[in-house]
Amino acid sequence: MSFEAISNFIAAFFTLSIFSFLYKDNPFYKFAEAMFVGVSMGYAIPLVYINTFIPFVYRPIFVEHNFWILIPALMGSLYIFRFSKNYSWLSRYPIVFGMAIVGMGVPLSMHASVLVQMRSAMMPIETLNSALIFVGTITILLYFFFSKEHKGVYGKITNIGIWYMMVGFGASFGYTVMARISLLIGRIQFLLGDWLGVMK
Repeated sequence: MSFEAISNFIAAFFTLSIFSFLYKDNPFYKFAEAMFVGVSMGYAIPLVYINTFIPFVYRPIFVEHNFWILIPALMGSLYIFRFSKNYSWLSRYPIVFGMAIVGMGVPLSMHASVLVQMRSAMMPIETLNSALIFVGTITILLYFFFSKEHKGVYGKITNIGIWYMMVGFGASFGYTVMARISLLIGRIQFLLGDWLGVMK
């Protein structure tokens, strides 16, 4: 038996083990899940060591003698105390520093997600698309204005906003489902083509 046939048999076994969860939770699924996590970590740890630790910690400190790198390196190493019952509080310092970096990204997110869209909504209405965007923006904003009861003409206007949101949510959900179906088609093509050979 060739190496390709053995690898296809192993891949088919794990694929069917994962699909077995559709019936119910079972030992084959748990084994495949544990194997996936273990292999992923086994792949990720050397990758982080080579692409992160060597160029950004070892080389600057021990080769270029840039000892300022010791400060973030020591702070990052405090994460290991997360596993200690008595010193787990030390791991909060790098977590707080990381959350501060997340906070620094808020203005950028505000600009990209809010201000740019506001500017696009304020463009002159010259095409059908810009008119639809304008109507959708106004009606959705009115829907979330809860100080006025959604009745009468105002209620009909806010219903248009609901339709806009449902179309948006449906498109997002459809995009997600299509991505999962593409993965399923790939697995079925592998099982029927590469493994069983009944489909070319």
